[in-house]
Amino acid sequence: MPLEDGDLVRRKGQRANGEVSDTPRLGGTGEPLLQGTPAPGSSRPEAMAEGWELRPELGDEDVTPGGPPQRVGQKPEPCEEGLMAELSELVQKVVKSSSWWERHGVDITILACSFLLLPAGFLCLRSAQAVPFLAGVLILGVVHHTLTVKGSHLASHNALTESKSWGKVWAIFFIELCSAFTAEQATYNHVKIHHGYTNVIGLGDSSTWKLPFLNRYMYMFIAPLAVPIITPLVALNLLRNVEWKAALRTLCCMFLGLYCHYWLLLHVSGFQSTWSALLCMLLTRSLLAHPYIHVNIFQHIGLPMFAADRKPKRIHLMSLGVLNLPRNALLDWSFGHSLISCHVEHHLFPSLSDNMCLKIKPIVSQYLKQKKLPYNEDTYASRLWLFLQRYEELMVHAPPITELVGIQ
Repeated sequence: MPLEDGDLVRRKGQRANGEVSDTPRLGGTGEPLLQGTPAPGSSRPEAMAEGWELRPELGDEDVTPGGPPQRVGQKPEPCEEGLMAELSELVQKVVKSSSWWERHGVDITILACSFLLLPAGFLCLRSAQAVPFLAGVLILGVVHHTLTVKGSHLASHNALTESKSWGKVWAIFFIELCSAFTAEQATYNHVKIHHGYTNVIGLGDSSTWKLPFLNRYMYMFIAPLAVPIITPLVALNLLRNVEWKAALRTLCCMFLGLYCHYWLLLHVSGFQSTWSALLCMLLTRSLLAHPYIHVNIFQHIGLPMFAADRKPKRIHLMSLGVLNLPRNALLDWSFGHSLISCHVEHHLFPSLSDNMCLKIKPIVSQYLKQKKLPYNEDTYASRLWLFLQRYEELMVHAPPITELVGIQ
């Protein structure tokens, strides 16, 4: 049965006419990662998260009643599996008609250009003048986040290559060497849990981003500066959950990446003391930490949340629980389109590259709106103001479970 716009879901105790930037409106315009836990209530978590997702999720044990029986010879109305299959077919045509350059080349070129900028950044730090020195900090900061956020994110989804073997190599390089994290835990927690159970309470609800003991201003503006320190510490804690060989490899890669950065600051940039080099490392590695934290909470927290045994099918889960931010040149380059303006598209088709997510964006947005499904969009400033106003509700207290309404 077709769904009525704005009547798909409604939060308990809230009106149905709230705005996306306040109370999520369903017809409206990702982290320290989750601990690895088995996902209840689903027999196919991998199928939800891996691949291009260009087929419906058959066999999911979601609680979504079917439509009324059809008469013989009557064309059936599209069910939720049919909606996902229809959208997947449209996206599949675009993917098949796209060249290797569009599917992988554009994003690989961005990452390669970032590597080529590294020498300029380290050499600029040799200058005693303020402008070249600050330019060096800016270059290294942007390069670091491009490699650790964009590179690691694409590698975790194997979106840089169509080879699984090379995908594993790139995941180790970007996640462990560049980001000082563990590839196995990052991939499992992000791909299998966050993507497989987006906005499902206790699983993919982004709750690990919450630090309820901090007030709103500390969390939003001060705490992000500690991300470069917290990240390897969290990684060390998670090594208990991986095999000893993987743990040893991760430790070696983390040490090598951090020490190379430190060594280059001493021997290329000319820093005279250990503390000055470490301070510069902290400065460059936290340069874009604020938008990194903000983006990961803006695009999920504050939107509908579901219980594991009472969640809608995939296309509704992703259209309800994911939000796109506007295009931004700096963040598009450093974080990638799939984390900024194409986050809905990325959650529907997670193994597509940033450039392909941007290419299919008009198709996905038009399709969801045509089928009267939510396509959530909001500005960075609006979301920031929302979280400052409703920090206690969104980031301290447990989110309410969304009721499924309007599916008959």
